[in-house]
Amino acid sequence: MRVELVDIRKYFGPVRANDGVSVTLEPGVVCGLLGENGAGKTTLMKCLSGYQTPDGGTILVDGKPVSFTSPAEAIRHGIGMLHQDPLDFPQMRVLDNFLLAFDRRLIPDRRRGQALLQELGTRFQFDLDPDAEVASLTIGERQQLEILRLLALGARVIILDEPTTGISAPQKAQLFATLRRLTEEEGRSVVFVSHKLEEVEELCHQVTVLRHGQVTGEAEMPCPVDRLVEMMFGRSLPPAESVPVEPGQAALEVEGLTVPSYLLTVEGVNLQVRAGEVIGLAGLEGSGQRLFLRACAGLERVTAGHVRVGEQNLTGASYRRFLESGVAYLPAGRLEEGLVAGLTLTEHFALGERKGPFFINWAAAGEQAAERIHHFNIVGRPDTMVEALSGGNQQRAMLALLPPKLKVLLMEHPTRGLDIESANWIWRQLLARREEGGDGVHPFDEYIPSTAILFISADLDEILERADRVVVFFGGHMSAPLEARSTTVEQLGYLIAGKEVAE
Repeated sequence: MRVELVDIRKYFGPVRANDGVSVTLEPGVVCGLLGENGAGKTTLMKCLSGYQTPDGGTILVDGKPVSFTSPAEAIRHGIGMLHQDPLDFPQMRVLDNFLLAFDRRLIPDRRRGQALLQELGTRFQFDLDPDAEVASLTIGERQQLEILRLLALGARVIILDEPTTGISAPQKAQLFATLRRLTEEEGRSVVFVSHKLEEVEELCHQVTVLRHGQVTGEAEMPCPVDRLVEMMFGRSLPPAESVPVEPGQAALEVEGLTVPSYLLTVEGVNLQVRAGEVIGLAGLEGSGQRLFLRACAGLERVTAGHVRVGEQNLTGASYRRFLESGVAYLPAGRLEEGLVAGLTLTEHFALGERKGPFFINWAAAGEQAAERIHHFNIVGRPDTMVEALSGGNQQRAMLALLPPKLKVLLMEHPTRGLDIESANWIWRQLLARREEGGDGVHPFDEYIPSTAILFISADLDEILERADRVVVFFGGHMSAPLEARSTTVEQLGYLIAGKEVAE
């Protein structure tokens, strides 16, 4: 099936998300759609998949013009989209989520549905338990479920929006193998929306680059990285720089920590983090690093051990108490945990002022929102709903909401879904906190210790590049801290797999 997008235009007020974009998708080809955050990639694919209606332009399927008013219409024409945040029902079982896609009867044929799910799963080597709750799956497994659902619906063009965000390296390898099979053996078309140059190089046959809602270039792969960067940003990017900081006193001390959960228990963790220090947490998803990080913020129940922040013993305290003591947590789920869908940026900043007056001064809140939007380079306005922001701009909004004067900053995947330039910019803001103890926006009139940072990342290069020390989680146990400068990606890979470090 051949799909052509011709002169697609989509406007949101004064914002020209797509301003005359033309792209052709050939059968049997993985087409990379590359661009920085806010370039218009997701908007274009939402127009193609029926989630949004373009304001102008034409979509052709095998030379015939079509128009979609819903995703259901698009999938009937063989076009389906896998979103960056999986669209499923976490409290329902895998089989029920699968059946909802195509069996609309009051009493669905579960036996037939299970047979189809297992047939497709075997074909693509996706091992999903039909009776498992979706909430118990990893992000990668939820993506696998959505891919199988799209295939069951007969999708010939499959769009994947930043699909490697939040999944492990083995899951990424399995995903890429599946996409190659879909194109090379079955002749389907795949649109791979990304900002990660190394992944586009590895997977795609051709690439189209967007910048500010317009096509800035197309290329057959392989293509020199410098040329792709030039098309994305209009210039070459300087290498990331990390300024060393002399650590201060202990900001966070964890002794003999045990954190239980339904699937895994973190046991016997000991770690001391000094003010100004950056600690990277590595490990396969579900290995215990997220449980540990949440316990350090008062978000998980601790059954043994101690958590101290500075001189305070906060073991068993609430997140509010941790927050009042200078600890903040940046979650991976932007709209699930970090932001509130249905509220504007102004309303978020007003809610963030915990010590403000009882009645909100909306004029002042709007001015503050405008200041934060400018400082954090958020593509939006004070009255923009947070769900209308791109993923990268939602991440910037969460950073803008962090309190000043933090002692400890805990983060899950701080640059998830961000392009190279945005990721470098965000790390400059984060490292400014550890150097100054502030956030670069709020002045303070007394010296406070520099902020200690702990962060989880699936990107091992990011961990080694940004962290001072690294710890690896495997099966609920934490390795001894490693000096990032003297550790390699290969050595981390061994530890993540539960093996001894290779010599």
